[in-house]
Amino acid sequence: MFFRKHRIPGVEIIPPARISGIQNISFGKDIVIDSYTFIYARKPMQIGNNVHIASFTFLNGAESINVGDFVGIYQGAKVYAGTDDFKDWGFGNITIPEEFRNPQRRPVSIGRFCVLGANCVIGPGVTIGEGCSVGAGSVVTRDLEPWGIYIGNRRVAERNRNGVLKNYERYLESLKKK
Repeated sequence: MFFRKHRIPGVEIIPPARISGIQNISFGKDIVIDSYTFIYARKPMQIGNNVHIASFTFLNGAESINVGDFVGIYQGAKVYAGTDDFKDWGFGNITIPEEFRNPQRRPVSIGRFCVLGANCVIGPGVTIGEGCSVGAGSVVTRDLEPWGIYIGNRRVAERNRNGVLKNYERYLESLKKK
């Protein structure tokens, strides 16, 4: 029922994916959201062009989330723009009034050409620079500089920036021929 009601041009949502707060999301085109994905958009969320969000992914938009163009978010990845306090004075669960919880809500930004590996976790307030690859199972709690390959917060290699951008130009040329 949800998918018949919310037909979005250029967006393929494969049931039983679920989107809460769809009115807060700005969608690009050529987007695929695989089955069993859950997107919660309490605040504005932007999903760019040519984005694939794989099965069992969770985007927690307690604050804004921006996903750039040509991003791949792989199976089981979690992006949290908000979480409860697990260190300081707050109680960590939603059954308690917010004044006793100390929730941590900060925007998340994922740059163009990024790849988030399977089962990685991105924390609130993180900016992932253009062209980054984040390894499977990584937990990212700090900003990542552009064009790096990261395991967690540690940069382990450089991504082929020139190769990606050259391929992007080839892609744009192929669109002109259609």
